[in-house]
Amino acid sequence: MTAVRRGLVSRLTRRTWVRANGNGLSVRRLLIAVVAAASLGGLIDAAAVAPAKAQSFTYNPLPPRAKPPKAPNDNQMLVQATEVDYDYNNSRVSAVGNVQLFYNGTSVEADRVIYDQKTKRLRAEGNIRMTDADGKITYAEILDLSDDYRDGFVDSLRVDTADQTRMAASRADRSSGNYTVFENGVYTACAPCKDDPKKPPLWQVKGARIIHDQQEKMLYFETAQIEFFGVPLAYMPYFSTPDPTVKRKSGFLMPGYISGTDRTGYGVEVPYYWAIAPDMDATITPRFLSRQGALLQGEFRQRLIDGAYQIRAYGIYQLDPGAFAGLPGDREFRGAIDTKGQFALNDKWVWGWDGVLMSDYYFFSDYRLYQYRDPLGSFLLLPTEALSQLYLTGVGNRSFFDARTMYWLSYSGNQSQVPIVYPVIDYSNVLNYPVFGGEFSYKTNFVNLSRDEAVFDPITTLANTNSLCTTASADPLARMPSQCLLRGFPGTYTRLTAEAQWRKSFTDPFGQIWTPFASLRADAIRSSVSNQPGVSNYLPVGDTEAFRLMPTVGLEYRYPFINVQPWGSTTLEPIAQIIIRPNETYAGRLPNEDAQSLVFDASNLFSVDKFSGYDRVEGGGRANVGVQSTTQFDRGGAVKVLFGQSYHLFGLNSFTVQDAINTGLNSGLDKPRSDYVASANYSPNSTYTFSVRSRMDEQTWNVQRFEAEGRANFNRWSVSVLYGNYAEQPELGYLTRREGILTTGSLKVATNWVVSGSARWDLETNKINQYVLGAGYVDDCFVLAANYVTSYSYSAGTAPPTLSHAFMFQIGLRTLANSSTTSGSTGLQ
Repeated sequence: MTAVRRGLVSRLTRRTWVRANGNGLSVRRLLIAVVAAASLGGLIDAAAVAPAKAQSFTYNPLPPRAKPPKAPNDNQMLVQATEVDYDYNNSRVSAVGNVQLFYNGTSVEADRVIYDQKTKRLRAEGNIRMTDADGKITYAEILDLSDDYRDGFVDSLRVDTADQTRMAASRADRSSGNYTVFENGVYTACAPCKDDPKKPPLWQVKGARIIHDQQEKMLYFETAQIEFFGVPLAYMPYFSTPDPTVKRKSGFLMPGYISGTDRTGYGVEVPYYWAIAPDMDATITPRFLSRQGALLQGEFRQRLIDGAYQIRAYGIYQLDPGAFAGLPGDREFRGAIDTKGQFALNDKWVWGWDGVLMSDYYFFSDYRLYQYRDPLGSFLLLPTEALSQLYLTGVGNRSFFDARTMYWLSYSGNQSQVPIVYPVIDYSNVLNYPVFGGEFSYKTNFVNLSRDEAVFDPITTLANTNSLCTTASADPLARMPSQCLLRGFPGTYTRLTAEAQWRKSFTDPFGQIWTPFASLRADAIRSSVSNQPGVSNYLPVGDTEAFRLMPTVGLEYRYPFINVQPWGSTTLEPIAQIIIRPNETYAGRLPNEDAQSLVFDASNLFSVDKFSGYDRVEGGGRANVGVQSTTQFDRGGAVKVLFGQSYHLFGLNSFTVQDAINTGLNSGLDKPRSDYVASANYSPNSTYTFSVRSRMDEQTWNVQRFEAEGRANFNRWSVSVLYGNYAEQPELGYLTRREGILTTGSLKVATNWVVSGSARWDLETNKINQYVLGAGYVDDCFVLAANYVTSYSYSAGTAPPTLSHAFMFQIGLRTLANSSTTSGSTGLQ
């Protein structure tokens, strides 16, 4: 461009393409300066602090916002205006009238844009609108900025971000290329009122001045206040926070109030976060307690190229140890360390650890640390021990390997009754090529464990009331199989198991599916059982070596019948399975550590071995028969029903053998013809799901086990109900029938009002022993809710749980903070 071209362009819009080279440098600088100015709007994210972890109520989902099309970064710019002037005498470039600038996905609109090459300043005026590639929109009336983005100002700034937050300021000034000051700034995450956009939003934060230090990456708020519906409710003369570009920064975190107990006193926590380096940090949290003094907590975390680990330490010199008189906590110093880590050796192998060490087993419970920090969490998953382990795991396409050593630290104080596993190793593999035309797989398991003291559980009322299952009882009935179960034996136990399996399916011309299968399992076992009181009533004491071999052959038959209708199709499939194998050797005469749980239902009806672990193996001939029906609807939805029964054909029925813990007794399999099992699942659409599982006595059809579950989820309401009914199992210690209902639900009674609740009802005692009632106001930017909770509080040791009541209050401002407070019978938690 070698001449000045001026004049009005009538009817046509001036369109100028400019490449990022020497030609058209003035226009390029003009646009780059405008694009830089757009980043002033980006600083409004300063108020958008990362949201806190979701509480019981969450915000309404934001309406979807179309993503702007991705613009090519070709460094081409388009200048479009009614008039473009090139004034070389004054070294100015001006674009006037409906100015539009486009560059690498960023667009700028204004009434007038002027770039002065002498002063290297850009000035835009009138109806300025800047849209970046992420969808953020910045509005202003006047913009004046140096082209190196070091100094300038913007008047009447307003910004709408892609996450639907908004900020406005009467003026924004930038100086020294580092400081930006927003005058009379206002921030909110609430959408403007549709009927009256000028009406104040539900909440907004105002600040007389908001200062951004770009070098320190900090934001400083002066004379700030939070308003609700335009009414100031909270005032803060000064506070600071890292800017949105900072992922981690050293500083104090939100303090917390600790209700404590009568023994510890109430207190307060003041956490300090230390960002040591990009790959490591630490959090130091002193807790100051009114009765016991300062409890110091520290956490160190580091992420490496191939994994991460963390270490947490706790310690306190108690001011009043006598508050724990007669308990393990009656000592001056108490503390603990817990750690965990995991590292990848490659894309298939990982190794890691978990570790816990405590001065006494009541420490976490007394001070509500680790697993006891959340009282409701400890109710849902009762912590009975802390696990320390070292493991190595590998996963292939059709193979799996896992090796680990495990040590449990008992919270009950009965450490001598907890086993130490060193190690347990599992490996399984399915060959990628056929063997004799079928699928061949194999698996192995090795375990070695030890326990110092026997563990007995009572199974009768007499044993429970007279303490017949303790090692100190001298009653003639003490520790007898008729009164107690030997839950864990004292001594050492080593077992190596290897099993190979083969199966192949054939389909004949009639559509019948025949699947022959065969397996061979071998167990090498060595046990050394200590001769403690009562143990000899269950297991042979002393050293025992055993080799157990279980060959199995069988055939599975299926004959699916398919009926196709205009509304869908139904598949009716009779299933029969016959298994031939010898008796279980050493049945009931060897320790059983990993096969103590047995639930017979439709899910394991056609399992070749129905025991849950390797320490027991099913023997004897058996036939499993059933019929399965599957219906698929063309408009969506499906129904699946299974009904069947198992038959003991010959040999020793393993489920009738009374071992140390009576595994198999009262299971429904401990008779020639098993109980009937059935299941039904119905999913008409994505809204509803129903399922039923049951086991009925094979003679009387009395219900031995029944579970029914239903779920529904709509836009305005959701509900789930689980009903369970379980017959007594006296051989296992369940002397009465158990029956109950667990239900949860929520209802949106109005656009922004939600009520929710859940309850657990013990039908046998006709008592609701846990429930939650809640109500709250919820919209896209604000949550205000309250819950009333009754639950059981657990502590370490053998003390029974106690029923507690609590009120939980929650308030949340989207992008700023969520906070909740719980008050109960023992104060705030």
